[in-house]
Amino acid sequence: MSSQATGPVVLDPTAESEPVGRARLPRPPTLKGLSLGLLDISKARGDIFLDRLEARFRQEGAQVRRYKKPTFTKPAPVDVRRQIAEECEAVVEALAD
Repeated sequence: MSSQATGPVVLDPTAESEPVGRARLPRPPTLKGLSLGLLDISKARGDIFLDRLEARFRQEGAQVRRYKKPTFTKPAPVDVRRQIAEECEAVVEALAD
C-alpha cells in the first residue's frame, strides 16, 4: 500500500508536535515609504542575498533597516525582535543555504 501525499507537503522546522494553522497577513499595497526590516540570521552568504533584496526594495521606495541575529542556532534575542517591531512595518527574514 502506497502512502503518497496528494498535494504539496510543507514541513515546519520548529518541531511543533501539533502545528498551529497561521493565516497569511495581507501584503502591503506598495513598498513606497514602507519601513522594511531585513533580518540576517547569520548563516553563510545570507548577507549577500539580503544586500540584493535591499537594493531592490530601495528601488521600489522602501526605507530599509538591517538587523542581524548573533547566531543562526537560536531565536533572535528579545531586544532585537522588539526593535524590529518598533521600527518596521514589515520584515523579511532570510537565509541562503
